[in-house]
Amino acid sequence: MSGKEKFALNIISGEVQSYWEQPFAQPYFDNSTKREITATVGQSALLHCRVRNLGDRAVSWIRKRDLHILTVGILTYTNDQRFQSLHTEGSDEWTLRITSPQPRDSGTYECQVSMEPKISQAFRLNVVVSKAKILGNSELFIKSGSDINLTCVALQSPAPPSFIYWYKGGRVVNYSQRGGISVLTERQTKTSKLVIARAMPSDSGNYTCSPSSSGESEEAAEPAKVVPQWSTRGGGCDFLLRDLLLLGRGSLIKNEPTFVKSAREVAL
Repeated sequence: MSGKEKFALNIISGEVQSYWEQPFAQPYFDNSTKREITATVGQSALLHCRVRNLGDRAVSWIRKRDLHILTVGILTYTNDQRFQSLHTEGSDEWTLRITSPQPRDSGTYECQVSMEPKISQAFRLNVVVSKAKILGNSELFIKSGSDINLTCVALQSPAPPSFIYWYKGGRVVNYSQRGGISVLTERQTKTSKLVIARAMPSDSGNYTCSPSSSGESEEAAEPAKVVPQWSTRGGGCDFLLRDLLLLGRGSLIKNEPTFVKSAREVAL
């Protein structure tokens, strides 16, 4: 890119220094920004576009699949208010924010500068549905009075979840009034450990987990069928976490035991 050489006198040093004046410098993209972005359903997606020498030109965000103009400058040109252009005056960065992205939002987005010929930079967004898995066997027998220990791992999550909720039969366990329940979430390893002290028959049931970005009911697997089952071996009372133990007037009500296998992996 050609320019014009000029000279200036440095008042402090008294030296004459040269510099290049470029009155017609053209805009160009800073290629150091990330072009492949993975976001989780429900968590905002940010596409960062950096344009140098923009001058008085405008930056637009275009959705490639239908060539829909989403934003021009900081103005939104779509009825879908989840799309917003973020820009700080004086900076070179123009960020497209998509609030609560869904898998249908996956695709290519272009950061475009209004000049002739137009220049653009493509960004690829991939919106994934995080999954969680409870480690261990799908059925767990616990002796009455012992502790229940379950570990949940968040999968396909680009960023560690801020919190992981535990559910039993659709109800949040973390804030249960039962007492003796502790939850330890380790964000870096994307794991959460649920400990229920001194297990009782009423603790039996179907347990699931999900990160704070989505509800337990969203994309959840079909709940396991509740089947009564009991055992009195060893003088104690054992129960299956996925089953319901019925008590009546101090005696056990026995039903025909049935084992139902169910997936422990649930989409969050």
